[in-house]
Amino acid sequence: MVAATLALAGFFVSFYLWLWKLGVVGSLACGPGGGCEYVQTSPWAMIFGIPVALFGVVGYLVLFTVSLIGLQPGWAQRREPTLALVALSGAAVLFTAYLTYLEAAVIHAWCRWCLVSAGIIVAIFMASLAGLPRSGTQAQRHSGM
Repeated sequence: MVAATLALAGFFVSFYLWLWKLGVVGSLACGPGGGCEYVQTSPWAMIFGIPVALFGVVGYLVLFTVSLIGLQPGWAQRREPTLALVALSGAAVLFTAYLTYLEAAVIHAWCRWCLVSAGIIVAIFMASLAGLPRSGTQAQRHSGM
């Protein structure tokens, strides 16, 4: 449930940034001294012509879906949803670390929304790691091991 809630929050952050990139949102609410627009208009805000924010939208939707599947009665005692969350959120943490490195070392500006998203993805990864021992123990109990 924690991962699903966090993924939903991450979706809204990414969706907001994507809407801005599409021109639907006039200006980014970034606060004083914020470099959101500078980061979002940098060459690194697009990968293969796709806005990084769209990767976030899709990624958070996938994490949300996997989290919800893991809450369903037929899947709640199985380990696969938790393992999928660990793998997907772990890959997302690595991608986010790369993007954060770009902000610090190449772009020299910080997008506060990007930092919020980074915190959310790390929290999802930590929550999924915390669910590993529990999911394995529950599965063993129900299989008679």
